[in-house]
Amino acid sequence: MTYDPTSKEGLPSDSAKRLAENKAGLFTSDLSVNEFLLVKEAGFEPLGLVVGSSIYHIGFQFARWQQSQELTVLTQAMYHARELAMTRMEEEADQLGADGIIGVRLEVGRYEWGPDLAEFIAIGTAVRHRDGVLHRTHDNRPFTSDLSGQDFWTLLQAGYRPLGLVMGNCVYHVAHQSMRQSWGNSMRNVEMTNFTQALYDARELAMERMQAEAQAVQAQGIVGVQLVEKSHGWGSHTIEFLAIGSAVIPISDDHVIVKPQMVLGMNDRQI
Repeated sequence: MTYDPTSKEGLPSDSAKRLAENKAGLFTSDLSVNEFLLVKEAGFEPLGLVVGSSIYHIGFQFARWQQSQELTVLTQAMYHARELAMTRMEEEADQLGADGIIGVRLEVGRYEWGPDLAEFIAIGTAVRHRDGVLHRTHDNRPFTSDLSGQDFWTLLQAGYRPLGLVMGNCVYHVAHQSMRQSWGNSMRNVEMTNFTQALYDARELAMERMQAEAQAVQAQGIVGVQLVEKSHGWGSHTIEFLAIGSAVIPISDDHVIVKPQMVLGMNDRQI
């Protein structure tokens, strides 16, 4: 889906009604009380909880029993489905006039009525700067970040701002051992080099793709990186490796960083 900041394509009618209520002044968010206060102290107002989803059919790809290899069909499907969900979440944020979305969560759900189907959900809280200071991306899209309200506040105090949620993934088939290999290793302490190399290669591919996304948006770095591994029901030898984090850039070259004890004191305040 090509991103269009004025488009409501893909948004259900009930979504438009909900967003209209948010625009009228009733905000919703999944921020905790502490996060809510810190986001406001950072100069941002929560506008509404924004959601995007995509139910995606994931195709089949044959993998050789004794060969470790990336399953590119599955890799592309998992990535594209997340992109669809993220784009629709961004559309909702754009309808609210948001500068960005914080606390973004990407979830994958499966249902009994569709064993080859998966629902990809992107959800977060849309925010806008109180004084109208522009925090959007270079192409005028709302920024996205999986940082919590506390981490978002701390990042801004340190003189950085989020550009976007960047990710890279790799679905990898890990070769099975032959009966001879399994029997020969059963009584020994020995590294399973084929497994080691397969998992190492898969993680490297995911991280390399995440870094490429950060470079594409001209980020200086990525914070809060997570490496998530799940089989998604494909069986024990097929695993998706997902690398995800928030790409950031400096706000300015002369920003004064708040002392760590001040940051901790603010995060740990008692409500």
